[in-house]
Amino acid sequence: MNKKLDWLTIIIYFILVAIGWLNIYSATFSGDTFGNILDLNELYGKQFFFILVSLVMIVIILSIEAKFYERFSGVIYLISLLSLLGLFIFGKNVNGATSWYAIGGMTIQPSEFAKAATALALAKYLSDIQTNLQDFKDLLKAFGIIALPALLIIPQPDPGSALVYASFFFVLYREGLSLMYLIVGLLAVLLFAATLLYGPLWVCIGTAILLALIYYFGNRKKKQVRLINLAGVLLLATAFSYSVNFIYENIFEQRHRDRFSLWLRLEDDPAKLEQIRKTIGYNTYQSESAIGSGGLTGKGFLEGTRTKGDFVPEQHTDYIFSTVGEEWGFVGSTVVVILFCLLILRLTYLAERQKSAFSRMYGYGVTAIIFFHFAINVGMVIGLLPTIGIPLPFFSYGGSGLLGFTILLFIFLKLDGNRINEWM
Repeated sequence: MNKKLDWLTIIIYFILVAIGWLNIYSATFSGDTFGNILDLNELYGKQFFFILVSLVMIVIILSIEAKFYERFSGVIYLISLLSLLGLFIFGKNVNGATSWYAIGGMTIQPSEFAKAATALALAKYLSDIQTNLQDFKDLLKAFGIIALPALLIIPQPDPGSALVYASFFFVLYREGLSLMYLIVGLLAVLLFAATLLYGPLWVCIGTAILLALIYYFGNRKKKQVRLINLAGVLLLATAFSYSVNFIYENIFEQRHRDRFSLWLRLEDDPAKLEQIRKTIGYNTYQSESAIGSGGLTGKGFLEGTRTKGDFVPEQHTDYIFSTVGEEWGFVGSTVVVILFCLLILRLTYLAERQKSAFSRMYGYGVTAIIFFHFAINVGMVIGLLPTIGIPLPFFSYGGSGLLGFTILLFIFLKLDGNRINEWM
């Protein structure tokens, strides 16, 4: 078994976990001398305990027969849905979200484990039907598997965790989903942002000009059909664009509007924009300042003044990357980014070499989830994306998060190690 495991991925995993713990230690340690790493009264002590539990979990995952994960994927998925439903009755409210179960002195967040369960269920369904996702009924069922846990997570409310399930569309695309679905989704986001920036009239004019150019330079033999299709696209784009302001003003809450205003610089008054930045955008504002103060090589371990001064809220969780930027500088931040990129590329390679469809699809699910978390979290911390509550894999504080990502990853490594037996 040991020879079949992909040790490069395992080494990257342990390096990321170790660097993550060091930064959690720095972000939460307030004494003058080094504290006891096993002190469960401190967050770094709890995280170290979670790391030890993760090691035990790795041994258990690798000891179970690989076929177990495929055979019981449906049961695992059902249990995860029930655990999410149970939060509405037995859940504990933390920071305004009922996303945790309180067990003794610890809390468990089931949404962190539901991602692995959903990846298993989606891989099982797609591998069983052996479709290229051109059948609408098959596609609808696949969407349902993805949407069910997300719909249970949104009302907690935890929109950040629910947003992660959009990453599964990359799996569907790999398995035959038309690129048009991804293009439509991307265009909807661009139309939404452009409408807020320039207004629906100018967006519609710009869309019409673009479609006219596509019509003029398109296939001349099918111009009549193309004209009808492009006219339909223009009609839909116009209707969507003119609905944006209604959605923005009547469905979004003020805090959401403030975040969009900050992200897209919608506010014309510089003084008001700066006020929004220092209130709604306070976390990102302080995070950018912390990272910028690190310079090229950083201030050194435990030497981050903004980290020690607790300037960045939630720095040990969603904003842990700002600690890297301040104390390890551009060099350290680059090393962390390279490690994540290597992990994502390696997982993509492992997924593609799988002999069974189930293992390949699950592998792409793992890759997509880790990539989505990494890209959104780092983009949020450096101010490229609006604030979304998504942790950095293997880095951010939290036992459920670390265990959830560990389970997600090592199930795939077990499947990868068993790929020769699957083929036979």
